[in-house]
Amino acid sequence: MGLIRFLRGAKLLGQTKEIPGKTLVEHAYAANVDISTNCTSGNCGSCMVTLLSGKVSLPEPLTPGLDEEVVEDGARLGCIGIPTGDVDVDILPPI
Repeated sequence: MGLIRFLRGAKLLGQTKEIPGKTLVEHAYAANVDISTNCTSGNCGSCMVTLLSGKVSLPEPLTPGLDEEVVEDGARLGCIGIPTGDVDVDILPPI
């Protein structure tokens, strides 16, 4: 069972134990951290965060909210991304 940590830069905003099968947004809610959402299906990109370490699932094929370039920079969608193990994310999207 991993630990999911939410940061903004170097500041820890909250953390929670991994809840199997739950999305990053659901983990953020459990940690009292707000991640913006809109469509909740991975199409709009409003819930985009930056994966700093660990593993967060990616949809196959990539949804309109993601492309290969931003994925390489660590982008993940909080509304559909499921973390596994210890994961650190910055709640801001990649620049």
